[in-house]
Amino acid sequence: MQEKNVKNTKRNKQSATHVKKLKILITIVNKSKTEYFVDLIQNHEVNVQMVLQAHGTANAEMLNLLGLLGSEKSVIISAIREDKVSKVLAELEEKFRSIKNGSGIAYTIPMSSIIGVAVYGFLSNNTQMVKE
Repeated sequence: MQEKNVKNTKRNKQSATHVKKLKILITIVNKSKTEYFVDLIQNHEVNVQMVLQAHGTANAEMLNLLGLLGSEKSVIISAIREDKVSKVLAELEEKFRSIKNGSGIAYTIPMSSIIGVAVYGFLSNNTQMVKE
């Protein structure tokens, strides 16, 4: 009986160390660069992304002043582990500066709760948790 409790305690400690908080990453980019940024974010172990089409608020005069093409935008919503956020934001910032017409905005929102171990495992790209 004690041996079983020791195993359960070890398993609980292992599970606790594997649990990382999740955040929602919001990325707003020019529509023409959507696929590029979706791929870039996905390379950081992001399993779930949703793309919404949007229209920027700047008028044509403002866009011409800034040298930007059109106001068609995409909003990429991604579920990402907290430990991956700083690296992704740094890479996005670098790409926003270096790619022609690649400017954008990226920020995160904390995700406060998730119901179910399997859902958490999928969203956090923790395949061991999904298999259990």
